[in-house]
Amino acid sequence: MIKTVELFAGVGGFRLGLEQASSKFKTIWANQWEPSMKKQYAFDCYISHFGNDVNHICKDIAEVKGTIPDHDLLVGGFPCQDYSIMKKGSLGIEGPKGVLWWQINDIIKSKSPKYVLLENVDRLVWSPSKQNGRDFSIILRCLYENGYAVEWRIINAADYGQAQRRRRTFIFAYHKTTSYYRDFAEQVCINGLKQMHKCLTDYGVLAKAFPVASHSNQFVDNWIDELKYAEITDLSANQKVHLYNSGVMMNGRIYSVELYPIQTNPILLKDILENTRVSSKYYLKEKDMDKWIYEKGAKNELRKHPNGKTYIFKEGKVQFPDSLNKPSRTILTSESELGRATHVVTDFETGKLRVLTPVECERLNGFPDNWTNTGMPERMRYFCMGNALVVPLITRMAKVLDKTFNAED
Repeated sequence: MIKTVELFAGVGGFRLGLEQASSKFKTIWANQWEPSMKKQYAFDCYISHFGNDVNHICKDIAEVKGTIPDHDLLVGGFPCQDYSIMKKGSLGIEGPKGVLWWQINDIIKSKSPKYVLLENVDRLVWSPSKQNGRDFSIILRCLYENGYAVEWRIINAADYGQAQRRRRTFIFAYHKTTSYYRDFAEQVCINGLKQMHKCLTDYGVLAKAFPVASHSNQFVDNWIDELKYAEITDLSANQKVHLYNSGVMMNGRIYSVELYPIQTNPILLKDILENTRVSSKYYLKEKDMDKWIYEKGAKNELRKHPNGKTYIFKEGKVQFPDSLNKPSRTILTSESELGRATHVVTDFETGKLRVLTPVECERLNGFPDNWTNTGMPERMRYFCMGNALVVPLITRMAKVLDKTFNAED
């Protein structure tokens, strides 16, 4: 049994992906709590699928982290709003959602699980814009201080056969007590950066889950240890580094390089659309068509800041309607609302324009149909899918993790 703890569980995408890979993954404790909502719809969805257990907790993680049992694997898609490019003025690790990293850090420090697998938006690696790479370096420094090595990779789900061009950062950390760590550390001592490179392109957990075709010639060789930065506050104040879409950290040394995937043909948007008649409520209203055209169109217009100062606002157009012969764009929590980011498709049966249905959004993330149809308002079904991860990506990683755990035994 691989004893697993799931943080920021949402509607259970991590757990679903792990359990689809192997029955060995047993979630012994899970937490989901949305502080901005009186009704905890995501948690209700979670327990509707996995049971109303005493170890399924709906409270602020700061209040209950001390009750977490010992475990082998810690997973979580920690809140990403403060790293997201879709949020104006994002504050990164200093924002109200970003600071939740420190709750994760406390748990890792206290429990020292063998392995940690975390997910966040791709921008995490480059946040904040004014001090590129600082936030991710802080996370890496914390894991280093807690006795871990780390692999990371930004994955586009469509590159590996999925129906959505959703780009997310996956962080895989392994503790110094594991043979996986010890073997890697020994090889790095002998072969240095060459071995770190091979970890990313060949034998690492993420490399095995997401095969690599080639890599860039440029790379980053950087240090975050105490010899360069005596305290984490020094790193926070001074670290600035442009990291690539993949990297590894061992003993405080970072190696990062741009990797290019061995691509699998993706599922197309047309392949996930419902093939039965959908409700007329999903169709675009004629009275709103000018607004839709404006939101989706290119813009070059004079606007005003709150202080009255004017500026020129520019943005390119979004395909309208969306192509059915490509994977979808990333779905957001605002999906189905009248806006630039919402998908609009041509309905098979009527030829009319409409938004995606909740079931179609579930399919884009690899959930079973009606996974979120558990009593929550429809608006929340879209919200939950906008926050969710792509389940089959977790399954791919979990299959490799299962073998890694077997090697420890």
